[in-house]
Amino acid sequence: MKLVLYNLFPDRLNLYGDRGNVIVLQKRCEWRGIQLEVVDIKSPDCLDFSRVDLIFIGGGSDREQGLVTKELLKIKHEFKACIDDGVGCLAICGGYQLLGNYYVTSDGTPIMGLDVCDFYSEAQKNRMVGNVVIYTPDSGQLVGFENHSGRTFHRYEPLGKVIKGYGNNGEDGWEGLCYKNLIGSYLHGPLLPKNPLLADRIIGAALDRKYGKKDLLPLDDRLEFEAHSIAEEICLRTSV
Repeated sequence: MKLVLYNLFPDRLNLYGDRGNVIVLQKRCEWRGIQLEVVDIKSPDCLDFSRVDLIFIGGGSDREQGLVTKELLKIKHEFKACIDDGVGCLAICGGYQLLGNYYVTSDGTPIMGLDVCDFYSEAQKNRMVGNVVIYTPDSGQLVGFENHSGRTFHRYEPLGKVIKGYGNNGEDGWEGLCYKNLIGSYLHGPLLPKNPLLADRIIGAALDRKYGKKDLLPLDDRLEFEAHSIAEEICLRTSV
């Protein structure tokens, strides 16, 4: 079995080691005998949505986010059709924000979004920074790190309920967004190394779409869960 992952603009969108998410997906596929071809996309001209199974979009500064969005606006309709067709996507922080209608920077500058989903984000002066623990119904508790001035507001299914931290906006108690096989989240760290169940959820959904229901072989995740437990303990015993 083979899956193809497009890593969008990794030279611009790679805050806080976000590329580690791609490495995790690649290794967890490899350990199961699944080939995951990772293609670094640095121009929309290189995008062939007919062959992609997974898309990763990392976080970036407001400047980098604006530059990338201008490039992706050239293929916004194809991108949305791809997501609507069930192609898997993990979008982190700035990558999450650019999938909405618009993002307003801290100086009031609007950045057009890709309109993949109907939501918006607005930056405020006070940043939301710290370790995060959230509860998800499908992947248990997730741990990560957030550092964002943007507040995101939407009516989609959230990724999870905030136990500790700020989440989407520091107000409604939710973190992230789920739409079909798209997952948006503010959790850096990177997210997937300490949350193997979420990584497998993403892989499993891509396999289901391409090959039908496939059971993933279990892996020895003792180190991953130990890292998860330590991060969770540290987060829960510190104040926001």
